[in-house]
Amino acid sequence: MAKLSEEVKAMIAEIRPGIIATASKDSKPNVSAKGSFRVLDDDHVIFADINSPRTIANLRENPYVSILVVHSRTLKGCRIWGKGEIITSGPLFDQLNKEFVEKGLKVNHVVKITVEKVQENP
Repeated sequence: MAKLSEEVKAMIAEIRPGIIATASKDSKPNVSAKGSFRVLDDDHVIFADINSPRTIANLRENPYVSILVVHSRTLKGCRIWGKGEIITSGPLFDQLNKEFVEKGLKVNHVVKITVEKVQENP
């Protein structure tokens, strides 16, 4: 498992959206922008599924993801590879759901990604 450096954490906090790539078990790709993408801790990133049926379907079949965040002005960013877990209840789900309900949005799932590899400035 890779650890997120302080520099990568700062990039993720500043850059929106994160671009999440998934693939089904038969290799059909999907790419989706996630404005809710953020750091959870040194080993995990998360995002809320507001309207991502293909992303969730792919994660159910194949939990591996690739994530890209790039600053539009500097073109610096990072790429993250990891394994996603779909969360439908519990404290993490409740926390994100409360945040998004206040914005008038419903969270269907929270995806928690265990970071396996990080590359800065892809």
